[in-house]
Amino acid sequence: CKVLVLIFFFFQHALNSGIRRYHVAPVLCQRAKVAMSHFEPNEYINYEKLEKNINIVRKRLDRPLTLSEKIVYGHLDDPAKQEIERGKTYLRLRPDRVAMQDATAQMAMLQFISSGLPKVAVPSTIHCDHLIEAQSGGEKDLRRAKDINQEVYNFLATAGAKYGVGFWKPGSGIIHQIILENYSYPGVMLIGTDSHTPNGGGLGGICIGVGGADAVDVMAGIPWELKCPKVIGVKLTGKLSGWSSPKDVILKVAGILTVKGGTGAIIEYHGPGVDSISCTGMATICNMGAEIGATTSVFPYNARMKKYLGKTGRADIAALADEFQQHLVPDAGCQYDQVIEINLSELKPHINGPFTPDLAHPVSDIGAVAEKEGWPVDIRVGLIGSCTNSSYEDMGRSAAVAKQALAHGLKCKSKFTITPGSEQIRATIERDGYAQILRDVGGLVLANACGPCIGQWDRKDIKKGEKNTIVTSYNRNFTGRNDANPETHAFVTSPEIVTALSIAGTLKFNPETDYLTGADGKRFKLEAPDADELPKLEFDPGQDTYQYPPKDGSGQHVDVSPTSQRLQLLEPFDKWDGKDLEDMLILIKVKGKCTTDHISAAGPWLKFRGHLDNISNNLLIGAINIENGKANSVRNALTQEFGPVPDTARYYKKMGIKWAVIGDENYGEGSSREHAALEPRHLGGRVIITKSFARIH
Repeated sequence: CKVLVLIFFFFQHALNSGIRRYHVAPVLCQRAKVAMSHFEPNEYINYEKLEKNINIVRKRLDRPLTLSEKIVYGHLDDPAKQEIERGKTYLRLRPDRVAMQDATAQMAMLQFISSGLPKVAVPSTIHCDHLIEAQSGGEKDLRRAKDINQEVYNFLATAGAKYGVGFWKPGSGIIHQIILENYSYPGVMLIGTDSHTPNGGGLGGICIGVGGADAVDVMAGIPWELKCPKVIGVKLTGKLSGWSSPKDVILKVAGILTVKGGTGAIIEYHGPGVDSISCTGMATICNMGAEIGATTSVFPYNARMKKYLGKTGRADIAALADEFQQHLVPDAGCQYDQVIEINLSELKPHINGPFTPDLAHPVSDIGAVAEKEGWPVDIRVGLIGSCTNSSYEDMGRSAAVAKQALAHGLKCKSKFTITPGSEQIRATIERDGYAQILRDVGGLVLANACGPCIGQWDRKDIKKGEKNTIVTSYNRNFTGRNDANPETHAFVTSPEIVTALSIAGTLKFNPETDYLTGADGKRFKLEAPDADELPKLEFDPGQDTYQYPPKDGSGQHVDVSPTSQRLQLLEPFDKWDGKDLEDMLILIKVKGKCTTDHISAAGPWLKFRGHLDNISNNLLIGAINIENGKANSVRNALTQEFGPVPDTARYYKKMGIKWAVIGDENYGEGSSREHAALEPRHLGGRVIITKSFARIH
C-alpha cells in the first residue's frame, strides 16, 4: 500500500502539472475478494476477521500462539470476552462451513427441518459416499446403490435444494477427498458429520468431526461449543524415503499415544520434516488422528499446500494465504502441552492391528509377531483406497509396486481391491494408466465411495466366524468393522505396503529385505516405489456430479412418507420430570472396548440412519456383556430371561422403567454417528456411566 500511495502522489502531481490524465481508483489498497470455493463464488474467505480476532486474543493472553490456537481463537464468537483456558473452558465458535456425508446427513437434515428455518446460515454440502456397497465393481455397484437408496438420495437432494445445501451425487467420491479438492483451505474452520473430517488439516485447516446436532447448530447460525482443546505438538525432523510413507507417521503416533491419548487435544505437526511430506500425505496423517481420539490435527501452511491448491484450480486462495501466512503458521516460542519428536529419516514402514489401530508393529516384525500370537499369516484380501489413502500419489506408488511384479510375470496372490477417493482421482488414474496397472496385477476397482472401510462390503470369500487376515490402507480396524466377521484380523498400513503384501500373499514378507520369485523362476526384490505427488497434466474432473442449490428453494417440496422404513420425521424426546433418577435397572455392563461400532453398528444398518426407531434395533448388539461374556445377550431383570439388548430395552420402556448402561474406558470411540447417543435415549435410557468417554461421543 505504501508503494501504491507513492504512485497515487506521482499521478496527482502529473495531473496538477497538466501532463496526461490518469484515473486513480480509491480501492487500490484493498485486497481482492477470494471465494471459498468455485462452487460458491459469492462466499468469501475472511482472513481479515481471522487476523483481527487473533490480534485481540494475543493481546489478552500476552504469549506466542500455536497454529491450532490461531485458527480456533480466530473463529471465536466473542474474542474480547471469551474465557480461554486449555482443557478447561468451553469456547463459543463460528465455523466457516459444514460438510455432511449421506449416512449422517439424513438425521442432520431431519433435525434442521424441525428447526423451521428457511435456509442454512453457512455454506454447507452433502456427500453421497456411505451407502454404496462393494460387491462386483464400480459401475455395477453404483447402479445398484442408486436403485436401492433412491428414496434417501431423493430426500437429501430435495432437502439440499430447499435449504441451500450443495449436493454431491453418489459416485462423486468420498466426502474427505472432495473437501480436500474443493473446500478446505489454510485457516478454515470446518465441521463435518464424520469422524475423519480432520483430513482437511492437510491443507492447514481446523476440520472437526461432530454429530448432526452440532452441524445443525452451525447451519442454524448458532455459536458452536467446543471444550478449549489442549495442543499436542509433533515435531518432525529428517525426511521420508524408501518404503516409508506419510501413513507410517500416524501409525507411529498411534502406537505412542494409543486410541485415547489425543482426547481433548489438537495434534499440531511442525518442524523441518514437514516440508518433505506432500499435501495429500499431510491429509493422510490428519485423517487418522481420529483413531487416537484427537479433536483434530493440523499442519502449517507451506509450499506443498500451495502446489496442491494450484493444481486443484485454487491458485487465488494460495496467493491470499501467502499474504496472511504469519497467521497460518505457529508463533516462534509457542508452548505445547506435550511434544513428541519423530525423525522421518529413521522411520520404518509400520502396520497396525489387529482389532485396534494403535497396536503398532514395524512391517519387518509383523510376520514373527503374527506367528507367535496365532494370527493368520496368509492374507486373504488386500484393500487400498479409502478417505485416508486414495490420492493420486497413493495410487501412483501402489502402481509402481504392481508394475514391478507384472514385469516379472507375477500377480497378487491375495484378492486385491482399489477404491478411488473421488471421481477426479478415478478419471485421472484411468487416463494416466495407474488403474489399468492395478487391474492387471489382479485388482478390482470399486466405486468412488467408502465401501469396505465402513463395512459396506458384500464379502463372499469366507464364512462368518472363519478366522482370516486382511490388510488395508484404511484407518480403522475394530472387530467386525470391515466385513461383520468378528474373526477377521484386519491390519492397517500404507497402500504400497498393502500392494506388496498382496503380491506376496503373506504377512511374513518384508519388501525392504525379502525376495519374490518371478514366473521365470528367478528371484527379485521390489524396489521402493516412487511416484509423482500430483499429475503432470491437469486433473481430469471426470463426470459432473455436483448439484447446485437454487437461489430460491422455498418452493421445493421435501417428501418423507409416514410409512417409510428408511426415513422418519423426528419427535421431541420426553422432558426431564425434575426428579432425581433412582432405582434404575442396568441394561448392560459392558466388558472392555465399546466403540460406536459396538453401540450402533454400520454395514447393513446404514440404510436406517434416517429412521431412529428402526436403527435403534442395533443398540449395543456388538457390546460384550460382562455377566456372560456374550454379545447381544442380557438378562431381563423382570423376567430373568436372557434376550437381545434392543428387545430388553424396549421391554423396559414399555413398562415405564428407567435404565442405565455401565461402560469402561474411552466409551464411544470411533465414528461421529450420533445414533450411538440417540438410540439409548429413544429406547428409554437415562444415563450412561463410564470410566471415561471419547471426545466425539
